[in-house]
Amino acid sequence: MDRKAVIEELAPGGVLRAGINMSNFLLVTGRGEAGEPQGVSPDMAAAIADDLGLKLELVPFDGPGDVADAAATDGWDIANIAAEAERAKTITFSSAYCEIQATYLTPPDSVITRFADVDQPGVRICVKERSAYDLWLTANLQHASLVRVGTIDESFTTFRDEKLDVLAGLRPALLKQQRELSGSRIFDDSFTAVQQSIGCKKGLPLAARYLQDFVHNSLSGGLVESLIERHGVVGKLSAAPMPASSNSNE
Repeated sequence: MDRKAVIEELAPGGVLRAGINMSNFLLVTGRGEAGEPQGVSPDMAAAIADDLGLKLELVPFDGPGDVADAAATDGWDIANIAAEAERAKTITFSSAYCEIQATYLTPPDSVITRFADVDQPGVRICVKERSAYDLWLTANLQHASLVRVGTIDESFTTFRDEKLDVLAGLRPALLKQQRELSGSRIFDDSFTAVQQSIGCKKGLPLAARYLQDFVHNSLSGGLVESLIERHGVVGKLSAAPMPASSNSNE
């Protein structure tokens, strides 16, 4: 692929602006001395910038919904968030490079003992609004109702204090929250795997093909697994299944 053409389409100013979702504690595990985000997601962005010979500017956002919204205001050149149908209306996503299981936590003495019992009339599920798993639940639940809140921490306190029936979340976060509620239970099953992708704005075909190839090469070459190990999230974050490359010779 002609990298010069990709750069002209993606970041003609010579600086790659990468939108980073700061609320995903598995993908952003800390900050550097200057306050810059550190983790798998920032390192993937850095690898892309290095591959293209570009300077990198990390653009932090409070949550994935904010990252997605910024596609309409030219807030970034690439975005590292989960690919979802609603977001795909304004963003072209690569295949996933990593994934996180999403599941349910129930309170002590819950009458919900089977995964199939969750989606029933009268069941109230607390969830972080505009998260990838909120979008999935919104599209797929048929009977249960969702109680949406602003943050992951708030989802737990609302679930606990308002005595809701179920807390939906990413398994690693739920494992931490389970320790704060003795007798609570996390299901072994998952209702979805939140897959993290790299996106660019619509109408950039060369950039989209480049990002797809980059993800393919990052998985086949072991980059993703090495970043997961480097940032201490082995067993919490998994490399995604191998996607197809674009097979582009441009």
